[in-house]
Amino acid sequence: MNFIRNNFANALTLGNLFFGSVGAIQLVLGDYKTTALCIICSLVLDFFDGFVARALKANSDLGVQLDSLADMVSFGFLPGLTMYKALEGFGDQAFGISLHFDIKYIGLLVTLFSCLRLAIFNLDEDQKYYFKGLNTPSNTILLFGMYYAFREKHAFSFLFENAGLLTLLSLLCSWLLVSPIKMIAMKFKSMKLQDNYPKVTLLAGCIILLSVFGITGIPLCMIYYIAVSLLFQKNLTQI
Repeated sequence: MNFIRNNFANALTLGNLFFGSVGAIQLVLGDYKTTALCIICSLVLDFFDGFVARALKANSDLGVQLDSLADMVSFGFLPGLTMYKALEGFGDQAFGISLHFDIKYIGLLVTLFSCLRLAIFNLDEDQKYYFKGLNTPSNTILLFGMYYAFREKHAFSFLFENAGLLTLLSLLCSWLLVSPIKMIAMKFKSMKLQDNYPKVTLLAGCIILLSVFGITGIPLCMIYYIAVSLLFQKNLTQI
């Protein structure tokens, strides 16, 4: 029983890795709905592995390492692969000029900076009630969410039909991952309303966006998340 209790959270983490791997494979094959479902499963397991570890008092150094390694695939490699797929077909053309290399590889910058972001997070003891830089799950939801909405609803076509804008998006998200900007984390230091205005504002706005825009509202929620975090920088600094 002790073995099960001590490793149940790790099993959930490995489940996150499994679904992230399957999601990446299905993305390459063009099955975007299955990829979306895999990302959802990875997100759920990524949330519950830490919750279960704390509830069972089974936190361990092994669990910390497994969590980062699993996240590197589900929320590091997969969003980079998303941008690779989005830039595929443009060749070496961007901004109306020839760059003399296949620009689809620029998308993998997201993977490199996701790796750097995860390593920084593991060493930074300040990120308890807020994130410093855009967290990798949110970045994955943003990038794949937009790509999925484009494939399914033809939303964001202005973006995905323009190699230059996609290149800028890859660079922007890469920077956001390691930026010093403080981002809201859904962790509560107190239950006082005045201490949680950023979270309440974020949740209320996301509910409205999802209600109005449906699938397209998912990446819009991530854009809204970044905007609200920027708006409440002073509040997050005081945490």
